[in-house]
Amino acid sequence: MLLPALSWAQENRITGRVVDAKTKDPVPFASIGLREEGTGALTNEYGYFQLAGLEKTSQDSLIVMTLGYERTALFIKRGSTEDLIIELKKREVKLEGFTVKGGKVKNLELGSKSNNPGEGMIQGLPGSQYAFFVKNDKQKKLGNVRTVSFYIGENGFPREPFRVRLYKADGNYNAPNTDLLTENVVVSASRGGEWYTIDLSTYNIPAPEEGFFVAMEWIVGGDKFYTTNFMDNYTPYGQIMRPTFEYKESRTWSYTIGKGWNLLTLANGQGRRYNAMIKAEVDMIK
Repeated sequence: MLLPALSWAQENRITGRVVDAKTKDPVPFASIGLREEGTGALTNEYGYFQLAGLEKTSQDSLIVMTLGYERTALFIKRGSTEDLIIELKKREVKLEGFTVKGGKVKNLELGSKSNNPGEGMIQGLPGSQYAFFVKNDKQKKLGNVRTVSFYIGENGFPREPFRVRLYKADGNYNAPNTDLLTENVVVSASRGGEWYTIDLSTYNIPAPEEGFFVAMEWIVGGDKFYTTNFMDNYTPYGQIMRPTFEYKESRTWSYTIGKGWNLLTLANGQGRRYNAMIKAEVDMIK
């Protein structure tokens, strides 16, 4: 595979490939972020990435993160840095056992209850995420996660692939942080204008007692490359999620490479908060 040419200045760029340290297989959809520049990119399915070099500082840290691997940092200086090979080590995941003793298991729906989306659109750059907290409002005893669902808008490119992410609410200010789903689950809807449901029952994911975050991550398909450097020229890519105004509290966080998680605090005229239209089904232990 050859890296396609960049449209910006060739003398100041960072290019390379992210691979598994043991197998040397490409690592797709890894986030590549420059800490001080606040910019970044996403590897494509072949592990390749490219982004503009340093502009604000003479040196910076290139942070590489992705699902199932240890976080890696590289020291970068201003000037062209090309054909990097970045090896990532697999992260050891301790699987939690869950056993139902003497109880009946029923289905419990968490998150959005509506079939009518609100006005507006939720769009993302490749590598960005929107995460909605499906709260266990009635404090039921939860088992494993069965399914998650996203309301995909009829506009945009509803059949483009995206990655499903599940998180514990254990970050700063209860932001998404620890991955609950530790495998790559990349899916695509057949059409927009309706709910799209993904079955996660085979992954045996215990649902945290208080609830958990369900997130959509925009990814890169084919031989296309994207960066977050040139927002003025950004054309929305991929599927569009629709919002819901069912709640008076903000339950949605957005993630951008190089900037991290931020809580959405928009509201409509009635004081209802702007949240991503996402829901989940979990086992409820009676």
